[in-house]
Amino acid sequence: MGKLVQTIVQIWQQRVSRNTLHLPSAFWSMGWLLTASALWGFYEIAEGVLDQETQNFDREILLSLRPWHRPWLDRLMVAITSLGEPAILLAMSVALAGFFLWRKKTAETRMLILAAGGGLLLNFWLKHLFMRDRPLLWQHTVDVGFYSFPSGHAMMSMVVYGAIGYLLASRYRRWWWEIILGTAVLIGAIGFSRLYLGVHWPTDVIAGYAAGVLWLVLCSFGLRLWKHQSRSGNSS
Repeated sequence: MGKLVQTIVQIWQQRVSRNTLHLPSAFWSMGWLLTASALWGFYEIAEGVLDQETQNFDREILLSLRPWHRPWLDRLMVAITSLGEPAILLAMSVALAGFFLWRKKTAETRMLILAAGGGLLLNFWLKHLFMRDRPLLWQHTVDVGFYSFPSGHAMMSMVVYGAIGYLLASRYRRWWWEIILGTAVLIGAIGFSRLYLGVHWPTDVIAGYAAGVLWLVLCSFGLRLWKHQSRSGNSS
């Protein structure tokens, strides 16, 4: 873990930091704090999953949700979970990126494509890396396949809805808190739906959020850099 963090810091210092000297330090400080926290959280959860130390915790949480099941709530959770389908989120990102490209907002276009495309590839790679089986504590009401860790719904909803929320909040600063709160509720509801439906372990969802935050922050760094470089190029 220490070598990984050291490598990231070295790459940042060599390739990125020289371009960020004139950007607001508070943004980068908060970004680095979120990145470090997400990286540490994912590492700790992944280690526990590999050592099978989280199995009892995961099982107890899911079984505690089973008595909540009602037909109307089942339908609601299926509807909510559909909002986090990675393929739907990728299509949404491409459509929105096309709109930004039409409006000549190159930085926002790059961010959305990188966030959605890169996030999907990263999640696919992590699932193959850990190859964790999905829970089978009761019959699933939605079709699922592939591996369980980390949750693609949790990770991709954090990345895509998080990116959209970030772009909206940056543009409409008057409604900043409302946009962030609404985005957080939507992302949280999608993650909870995966637990309610019994198709993911709790640590799958938490790890998905951690990986999503990490990738989202890196993409927001990229957005700021692209905008800064664009302004610098126009002024020269």
